[in-house]
Amino acid sequence: MSETVFTYAAPALKFGPGASDEIGHDLQGYGARRVLVVTDAGVAATGHPARIADQLAARGLEVTTYDGARVEPTDASLVEAIDFARDAGPFDAIVAVGGGSTIDTAKAVNLLTTNPGELMDYVNAPVGKAQAPSRPLLPLVAVPTTTGTGSESTTICVLDVLALHVKTGISHPALRPRLAVVDPQLTLTQPAMVTAASGMDILCHALESYTARWYADFDAKRPEERVPYCGANPVADMWSERSLTLLAGAFRTAVRDGSDSAAREQMALAATFAGLGFGNAGVHVPHANAYPIAGRVRDYRPEGYPADEPIVPHGMAVSLTAPEAFRFTFEADPERHLRAARLLEPDADLGAGPDVLPGVLTRLMRDIGIPNGLAEVGYGDADVEPLVDGALKQQRLLATAPREVTGEDLAAVFRGSMEHW
Repeated sequence: MSETVFTYAAPALKFGPGASDEIGHDLQGYGARRVLVVTDAGVAATGHPARIADQLAARGLEVTTYDGARVEPTDASLVEAIDFARDAGPFDAIVAVGGGSTIDTAKAVNLLTTNPGELMDYVNAPVGKAQAPSRPLLPLVAVPTTTGTGSESTTICVLDVLALHVKTGISHPALRPRLAVVDPQLTLTQPAMVTAASGMDILCHALESYTARWYADFDAKRPEERVPYCGANPVADMWSERSLTLLAGAFRTAVRDGSDSAAREQMALAATFAGLGFGNAGVHVPHANAYPIAGRVRDYRPEGYPADEPIVPHGMAVSLTAPEAFRFTFEADPERHLRAARLLEPDADLGAGPDVLPGVLTRLMRDIGIPNGLAEVGYGDADVEPLVDGALKQQRLLATAPREVTGEDLAAVFRGSMEHW
């Protein structure tokens, strides 16, 4: 039997300039008294976390701040944050102030301070044991300072497992934040490359969920078998289409002029809408490929990110194979791929079939300064096999692809992504 049911869930949302000034009021509504604020050193330097912590304290809440979240979390960095919270706790609520890395760190802290066991017990199979939480988690308020990851809306915590040189994650509905507080004013401090990379994450969230396998094309599931990623569906489609429309109007402007508050607000809306879509429909090939691209980085250090160690930021890693990935998935639903291209570039010539959406993407990537393919971040043909191996470990994502994906298919996508223009 084919599936007849799709699911949809989302956190409560508070959006708009000044929204971050009201978190103390919201936490009091949850009955919180002791609060852990999670952030990273770069975001801490902007003053946003301290301002929010002061506002919480003014409401009579006891606040502890952890500013050691790592950009692109690893199993080691998450364990460090969890140990800090276990020692400093117990807490009644957690507030994450930062990008997706910080929010994901807070999700892991929330999970492991309320549930027994160790981190790898909960990491997705086959890397970890994929254990489900057995106890309720604390209220988590996610306050994004970047426009991209959508982590404030999702059930996913992404991490690098250092020993395996692979990115993977923890996925469970209990990880979804209770409240997403999206204040566009907090994103004005984003450097241009962070805006570009995280914006490509928004774009791929919207495109991948929009082109994902249709929910009714899956086999029917029992209630206990349902997972957060249920495939493309009418509700997720609505959010993805609107996100693509917003990106078409604001993305280049936000990268070119970070002080443009209107463009920043549109990017924040696009990120929120994309998160509300992909957090239920799912993502597929570009995200599966991104995990080994980021996990196996050698010496690439992009402008605007911490320079103390090499990094391929998540959104950049996702984008680097996106043109070839959507060329591969085109035959599954040409009409959707062409509509997505037209939403992003209203005057796009649709006559080139499978090359239309890749062309729209590469023009955008070139305009906003994304590297010209995998070669520019340090990969070559000899890396294709280990990259494929890493992507094949992401079966939770590949299962959502609109076509069956083999190792040979992935190898062709990686080889075709060495240079885009």
